[in-house]
Amino acid sequence: MKKVSVVIPTHNSFKYIKECIESVVNQTYKNLEIIVIDDNSIDDTLEVIRQINDKRIKIIKLNNSSGVSKARNKGIKEASGDYICFLDSDDFWYLNKIEKQISFIKNKEFIYSGYEFLKRNNKHAAHVPNTIIYKEALKNTTIFTSTVMFNMKYLKKEDIYMPDIKRGQDTATWWQVLKKIDKAYGMDEPLSVYRVGEKSLSSNKFVALKRTWYLYKRENLSFPKKTYCFLCYIKNAIKRRI
Repeated sequence: MKKVSVVIPTHNSFKYIKECIESVVNQTYKNLEIIVIDDNSIDDTLEVIRQINDKRIKIIKLNNSSGVSKARNKGIKEASGDYICFLDSDDFWYLNKIEKQISFIKNKEFIYSGYEFLKRNNKHAAHVPNTIIYKEALKNTTIFTSTVMFNMKYLKKEDIYMPDIKRGQDTATWWQVLKKIDKAYGMDEPLSVYRVGEKSLSSNKFVALKRTWYLYKRENLSFPKKTYCFLCYIKNAIKRRI
């Protein structure tokens, strides 16, 4: 049975970390290593994690706050699985997530799935395309971190290390991988739940717009290309929430 490495970065996540990790521990697919990287939390996050009794959990504590990219990269470096997945500490998985993705990935390098937005106990499904290539991904940031699975038979760890930037590290990584392979493959079924933060919706939208424009600059796109992709990105972001 193939082993799946699950990388979970945390920072002051005590409110949701138990539900997050238990959604992995209780997966129907059992051959997992669960790598939790605590990015110098100062709340009760570590205490909550240590109370979860499962030998598959490996806790790595960073003594200085390094940011989510370095935390995830530390987890990738420590991972020994045939496949690598990510789960953010305030999100959670449905219990058949790994089992369904293992059946789907086969000879594919990079897969993702649909997911649900969760806000104030209300859920809304986000649909994803069956495939996506680099040029399409520039216009549609549909790939959600907690749905991704990488097949390490075909990829190197260097391919999936995340850039050390303030925001959009995950999207930048998907683009990085998609420039190396033909396409990524999607399962249009919600297998993960994204917990929408308590910040104001307008504030979140503004941050997302700035982040995406910055990522286009990082890709060295021409101004007309950036503008076109940006308008498509906005259209697709709205569609995901309808």
